[in-house]
Amino acid sequence: MKKLILFIAIFFAMHNLTAQIYDPVSFKTSVKEVDNSSYELSITAQIDKGWHMYSQKVPANGPMPTSFVFAKSKNYAAKGGIVEPDGHEIDDPIFNMRIKLFETKAVFTQKIERKNSDAFKVKAAIEFMVCNDQSCLPPSEREFVFEIPKGAAKEELKAAEEVKKDATVPVKEDAVRAEVPVKTVIKKEIASLQKNEDAAGGENIWSIFLLSFLGGLAALLTPCVFPMIPMTVSFFTKQSKNKAAGIRNALVYGIFIIIIYVALGTLVTTIFGADALNALATNVVFNLIFFLLLVVFAISFLGAFEIVLPSSWLTRVDNNSQKSGVIGIFFMALALAIVSFSCTGPIVGTLLVQSASQGGLAPVIGMFGFSLAIALPFTLFAAFPGWMNSLPKSGGWLNSVKVVLGFLELALAFKFLSNADLVLQLHLLEREAFLAIWIAIFTALTFYLFGKIQLSHDSPAGHLSVGRLGLGIAVLAFTIYLIPGLWGAPLQWISGFPPPKQYSESPDGLGMSATPSTAAAILAEGAEEGPNGIAVFRDYDLGLAYAKKVNKPVMLDFTGFACVNCRKMEERVWPDPQVLSQLKNDVIVISLYVDDKRPLEEKEQITSKITGKKIKYIGQKWSEFQILKYKTNAQPYYVLIDHNGENLNQPTAYNPDIAFYANWLKEGVGNFKK
Repeated sequence: MKKLILFIAIFFAMHNLTAQIYDPVSFKTSVKEVDNSSYELSITAQIDKGWHMYSQKVPANGPMPTSFVFAKSKNYAAKGGIVEPDGHEIDDPIFNMRIKLFETKAVFTQKIERKNSDAFKVKAAIEFMVCNDQSCLPPSEREFVFEIPKGAAKEELKAAEEVKKDATVPVKEDAVRAEVPVKTVIKKEIASLQKNEDAAGGENIWSIFLLSFLGGLAALLTPCVFPMIPMTVSFFTKQSKNKAAGIRNALVYGIFIIIIYVALGTLVTTIFGADALNALATNVVFNLIFFLLLVVFAISFLGAFEIVLPSSWLTRVDNNSQKSGVIGIFFMALALAIVSFSCTGPIVGTLLVQSASQGGLAPVIGMFGFSLAIALPFTLFAAFPGWMNSLPKSGGWLNSVKVVLGFLELALAFKFLSNADLVLQLHLLEREAFLAIWIAIFTALTFYLFGKIQLSHDSPAGHLSVGRLGLGIAVLAFTIYLIPGLWGAPLQWISGFPPPKQYSESPDGLGMSATPSTAAAILAEGAEEGPNGIAVFRDYDLGLAYAKKVNKPVMLDFTGFACVNCRKMEERVWPDPQVLSQLKNDVIVISLYVDDKRPLEEKEQITSKITGKKIKYIGQKWSEFQILKYKTNAQPYYVLIDHNGENLNQPTAYNPDIAFYANWLKEGVGNFKK
């Protein structure tokens, strides 16, 4: 039981929700002289894998077509229209229609004829929409400058077809010259947000890796894997011609273990798509599926049944493992994965659920961390076989490891059920109910660790080991820590896991009534009590109208019911006296939940400018507003604006630095008063 304390860390490693700003298309321009007076201007679009842009002609009610504008000038005339590549037509799953699109690369050309011999510049712009198989990005515009050198004089010629849109496109002085890739012009605040999101994404990947590595350590100490360590290492050391060969074979064995599990993570990412996985965190169906999966895994670990793969698989793999050389070692590693599946399967499944809801390459990173922890002992003990004498003997404590993991998986399962309830706003699993379930689970775990509860596969209890007693005391302390949460304690150790305080039967605690400062009677019409007693509006127009009435700036809080980082900000940063005072007194908070599944009224159900489909839910309305207005879909995302909707300072995203957040609020309020 010496290592059991590690497993608590597995449970409390939280997955963070982040979004990204995608920029999947880059451009370059070129100028080709056709003859003394004619030139071919080319705009080449390089499109990232998995994305596509559309033709200049698309069916009605489809996506926004690609369009071009060439500024009129006395120096040249257009010859014909824009020539686009052939592309190909598909049945687009986003718009449910047959559309011509371009992937990987698209070259658009425009011929012009000069009207005089002077050198001049051609200013142009492209407006386009880019999509993948799951979603579309907001329409984007890029600007270009083509430089035409001085040439021979020629009589003015009539253009075959003038550009239909008569508008001069403003172009910055540092516009890119021909043959130089055109850089995307991104606003200062968007560039800053990208930096924050990249950093947050890096932190999330490290947390997934650490969580998975700890999961691998947990799997090592299960009855399916632990006894395999001395057996396998002994095989390599005895069958190899010398110690060096034994170490080499054990190293190859460890590498194959990593390859097998990383391949599993890659398969998950490939099937679902790296970007589509990001949506799982707020998807009701997936959260319910994850809840059921984790309950099944928990029941398996508690001893009700074992999850096993077909015996024919093991027989076939075992026969191949008898081969000599690298092939035989590979099948030995595969045999380990199959034999240990009843213990490792639930852990791997849980890690894939956690990393899948994170999105991106998280499943691959997760499986790498897990398999690395599994593979390391085989290599190390092969190199230093004397260390095996220090390993504890196999026994009943291995089954105790499984049971502890079963309790932890059961507790984790209710987080996913809570996500579904929060998104649907059913109020079936409010904060008090969630905490009561956790208190019951960890109380049962405490009794188990103290030997007061025995399950079917447990050995007869003799005396408690020091490790088991220590872990039991730690779990008991945590259980006691949870209890004040029923009476309104913030419980910052687990912030983001339980539903927020305002999502409860009694926001001020069981048996408590609202204090005069937060009573609903004193709230402005249309407002409601939000986190920490802050009055918040859930409707943009109502909140803005009230802000004008009281002459205060507005803080837009783009958030989500199932957003873990949003809860962390509300439970760790907002309660700070400086921050809380400003949120209550200096600004009007408008919280826009992008995963709000309440239906919009019929008159408000407009067609999305992003997807072309009808917006049916309140959350879709706020999500579209955030993407089109601020070019991001990250939550939390905070924007301070004046009464005209203009930014008062640079928006900010998830940042748990209290001093930074307080100064950010102070700066925006100060700019409003100027």
